[in-house]
Amino acid sequence: MKFGPVPLSQAEGAMLVHGQTLGGHRYRKGHVLDADDVTRLTTAGITDVTVAVFEAGDIDENTAASRLAKAATGSGVRAGIAGTGRVNLFARHAGLAMLDPATVDRINRVDEGITLSTLHPLDRVEAEQVVATIKIIPFAVSETNLTKAEAAARDTEEAGLISVRAYRPRTVGLIQTDLPGLPDKVLAKTEGVVRNRIEALGSTLSAPVTVQHDLIAIDAALHGLVGSGAELILIIGASATTDRRDVIPAAITKAGGIIEHFGMPVDPGNLTVLARIGDVPILALPGSARSPRLGGNDLLLERIMADIPVDGTHIMGLGVGGLFKEIPSRPLPRTHAAPRARRQEASSPRFAAIILAAGQSRRMGAVNKLLIKVDGKPMMRHAVDAAREAGADPVIVVTGHQPDDVQAAAGDQATFVHNGAFDEGLSTSLRVGLSAVPASCDGALIALGDMPKVGAEHLRRLVAAHDPDKGHLICVPTRDGKRGNPVFWDRRFFEDMASLGGDVGAKHLIGDYEDLVVEVPMSDDAVLTDVDSPAALERLAANGAKVKI
Repeated sequence: MKFGPVPLSQAEGAMLVHGQTLGGHRYRKGHVLDADDVTRLTTAGITDVTVAVFEAGDIDENTAASRLAKAATGSGVRAGIAGTGRVNLFARHAGLAMLDPATVDRINRVDEGITLSTLHPLDRVEAEQVVATIKIIPFAVSETNLTKAEAAARDTEEAGLISVRAYRPRTVGLIQTDLPGLPDKVLAKTEGVVRNRIEALGSTLSAPVTVQHDLIAIDAALHGLVGSGAELILIIGASATTDRRDVIPAAITKAGGIIEHFGMPVDPGNLTVLARIGDVPILALPGSARSPRLGGNDLLLERIMADIPVDGTHIMGLGVGGLFKEIPSRPLPRTHAAPRARRQEASSPRFAAIILAAGQSRRMGAVNKLLIKVDGKPMMRHAVDAAREAGADPVIVVTGHQPDDVQAAAGDQATFVHNGAFDEGLSTSLRVGLSAVPASCDGALIALGDMPKVGAEHLRRLVAAHDPDKGHLICVPTRDGKRGNPVFWDRRFFEDMASLGGDVGAKHLIGDYEDLVVEVPMSDDAVLTDVDSPAALERLAANGAKVKI
């Protein structure tokens, strides 16, 4: 192909390489000049134009793109219409993108003007999603090089170079195990998340089974699901599996199964177990699978549903690209995703305190609990004073019900933000409070206004436990192994907390990010003592507090 300016007398049949206005007429890029065009341009006084002139053996861009697309299109994929040297390849159905990276590289090395762009191998795709695009960069390429690229594209497996492996519908069984203290709402939420995950892959979740977290109960549940025709079994334990000899793997073995692999280099998803009972695959999943976020469980489920073999070797090859941890709901800004430098001993973090004080105090009756005097001052003033003494700046009080009275009770040493939608649930107050935290804060204490025995020392211990370098991003107080409040949250979770809805706080996020939680033991019951009812108020008084309503 020749490219460049030519006298107008030699331009008939040539292709314009730039869109431009010539002789008062607008010509599009790629327009082939005919005799009328030449006459019009000559009359306008134009003497030369920049064109592409095809030579023997040249294949024009659209024809070349269409031919390579035909050679590369495999099962489950259709080619679009060629235009400006481009043809897109679309998925005919949902599934996993299948391709050979080495062959794609070989095609792209044939000629700089012949390009093939694809998704990653085994990327999940939906019907009609673009899985690859072919772009011929110049206006034409040589027949010789195009033939080489076509041959490379055809030199692949029977399914074709670019294909989509469809999911095979199947019946999936779910076993959840239970331990004392695990809320029913966690089990219900997990069932919903798993059901959505399975149905999105074209399969059906059978009636879930909940059993005690012991070997005999899990063994019996496995026998029941296998006997009822389950084609895949998922197990989510109340306690994480930490060894091949732990309760869940032992139960699978007792049921006649084989543990094929324990663990995977994907985070979240490290503590995943791949097993099998006969022809029925089993995935014992970690607590992160209770969240709809992407994790190692998704990678394995997608492969199993698409009938792609999975074994220990495949799992151990998932490390590159397997770090999902820094994607709570979308990729974090680089400054937040990167590890922070370890703080100098002499420096201290800047943090805020958010005191939730918008509720209607229904359990206390006609009295607003936050206004009750405890040891000489309103109950919620204790929370404000403790936060300020611990070094929180700012101390943010979220008001809602009786805002003027609550603000007066809190004193003038706080920042007040009002939640006009407080009757829609706790999540709305959390959202309003987070919006007031300065960008310079490393994190925030989320505190309740009805915990008057929590003092500055409790808060200091929580803040001191925050260490991003060690992965200590959520600091939870405990007393004799039981978790309480307040909780210190690294700011990278603010977006997740702000997206919550309804009358729920951020507690379930602790389960989603269990490996980023550090428990901070306390020496008394203050972190477990919220005064939200007349009975709780009586207990507070019985323990020596001076109470005045």
